[in-house]
Amino acid sequence: MNRSDHAGTMKITLLSRAYLLTGEACGHQSAGEPVWPDIRIARKSNMTDTSIAEEGMPAIEDFAALLDESYGASDSLEGTVIKGTVINIENDLAIIDVGLKSEGRIPLKEFAAPGQDAELSVGDTVEVFLERIENSAGEAVLSRDKARREEAWEKLEVAFDKSERVDGIIFGRVKGGFTVDLSGAVAFLPGSQVDVRPVRDIGPLRGIPQPFQILKMDRRRGNIVVSRRAVLEESRAEARSELIGTLEEGQTLEGVVKNITDYGAFVDLGGVDGLLHVTDIAWRRVNHPSEALTIGETVKVQVIRLNKDTQRISLGMKQLEEDPWEALEAKYPVGAKFTGRVTNITDYGAFVELEAGVEGLVHVSEMSWTKKNVHPGKIVSTSQEVEVMVLEVDQARRRISLGLKQCMDNPWDSFAQTTPVGTEIEGVVKNITEFGLFVGLENDVDGMVHMSDIDWTQPGEQAIQEYKKGDTVKAKVLDIDVEKERVSLGIKQLAEDPFAGAAEMKKGAVVTCTVSKIQDAGLDVEISEGVVGFIRKGELSRDRAEQRPDRFAVGDKIDAKITAIDNKTRKVTLSIKAREVAEEKQAVAQYGSSDAGASLGDILGAAMRKASEEDGGSDDKADG
Repeated sequence: MNRSDHAGTMKITLLSRAYLLTGEACGHQSAGEPVWPDIRIARKSNMTDTSIAEEGMPAIEDFAALLDESYGASDSLEGTVIKGTVINIENDLAIIDVGLKSEGRIPLKEFAAPGQDAELSVGDTVEVFLERIENSAGEAVLSRDKARREEAWEKLEVAFDKSERVDGIIFGRVKGGFTVDLSGAVAFLPGSQVDVRPVRDIGPLRGIPQPFQILKMDRRRGNIVVSRRAVLEESRAEARSELIGTLEEGQTLEGVVKNITDYGAFVDLGGVDGLLHVTDIAWRRVNHPSEALTIGETVKVQVIRLNKDTQRISLGMKQLEEDPWEALEAKYPVGAKFTGRVTNITDYGAFVELEAGVEGLVHVSEMSWTKKNVHPGKIVSTSQEVEVMVLEVDQARRRISLGLKQCMDNPWDSFAQTTPVGTEIEGVVKNITEFGLFVGLENDVDGMVHMSDIDWTQPGEQAIQEYKKGDTVKAKVLDIDVEKERVSLGIKQLAEDPFAGAAEMKKGAVVTCTVSKIQDAGLDVEISEGVVGFIRKGELSRDRAEQRPDRFAVGDKIDAKITAIDNKTRKVTLSIKAREVAEEKQAVAQYGSSDAGASLGDILGAAMRKASEEDGGSDDKADG
């Protein structure tokens, strides 16, 4: 049925009722009887509408006006909230009479809160939303949910404008958050706005009326965003400000451990949280707060620091106990030995607990006499009981230096007593460096053979190439430094120094040597076993034409004069030229002077003849 048909039906109905009422008023017949004969009589007597009105009967135009007024009033009710009466309940439906031609039906669930049963009885007056006066079935279309929503929206808008809290019930879960019933209006609660801290289980919060703060409203789109967190933060802020105003540094309180982190624990002091740092839990070492605390535990704490501006509270538990560092110097004198437990191992050493709250550091250099480049974890282990010696106590800085090796025999002292300087020993090459060999000796003592002490004749760089790790070598102890923990060894010292014979040689002496190597710069010669020398190219002859190294051969025997002896490089410098010049001077001095007119050839010739004659005379005498 369309709107025009509906209007026609309403007019006919109202007109019929009007004529019935008119008939009763005129007294023509009793109520309920037809009035059509009276109408016809009126028409026969040519009665006008005015005359009918004068006789007490309403005019037809008045009926039309009344009809239009009634119909228009009814039509204007659509889209509004009106009151109705429950006249019946059947099949989970409530039949509501709102004063229209027909009643409306509303499901009972619309009268119940989420998760609850409807409390509705016949005769109850309720507010409903009129969507349509009549549907195709001739019933009024009503809605309780929309009525509650309209009512709720009006109240929520007022609360939103005044920034007031509203009560709601969390009843469902959606993507990104939850749904909240605000007395009929459905709002969205983001997951981040549930609590001040992330909530894993929201079950305990469901179905419970609780306050919310409206963050955003859009009536056109029907969107409402609320926050429970804002209410909690506001309440906590008020309680926090009130409580902080009563707190003082040094005050002792009781609180409940609310949360535990890697760096400490948050303690609830009754509306305000304070931080209990891990270093303030106990005087002893606490690696993680969970070792000493559990969530929900009631603890006694002291206010260490209080900043009323930032509302930050620092708490401590160890401050309520006696400080073990008091009078520590008298309790742990330097040089005394104690037994402790290894609590922590680092790259630079190990911490040893002497008593609860008192720890000392054993530096890596004080852990072993012999193991120098070893990680502390390879010497000691966590929770191991060890004996240590107190090396230093700094009570002001709360530091104790301990020594582990001082409680053991010094192998360097033992080595110095059993193996004095000059002793020949045997060991294994443990390491080869650019400056020498490290040889492992008894009792984990290492000795070093410097590259200069490997061989008398070969350069150190060349001599060290003949050794590798794991080789067993013999050496002689050259020096022992117990304080520096060093043992110097020598391999070449096992044999006599061949250069010692060169010490008997003197500069200027003429020696016979053997050519060992020919170079462009000169000749390498061997004077004796282990003693080598060098003749520069310019020193091979007085005659420049004869200063050629290639005129010599390896193995040639030559006489040369010593010009220099270098004990550091262990080399002797020689010269043939210097020998020839010396011989010339000697001949000139013996056989004549060049100033007397004789040439050098004459002098040398005469000397040679005299020498040959002396040789011949000696031969004749021998023959005679």
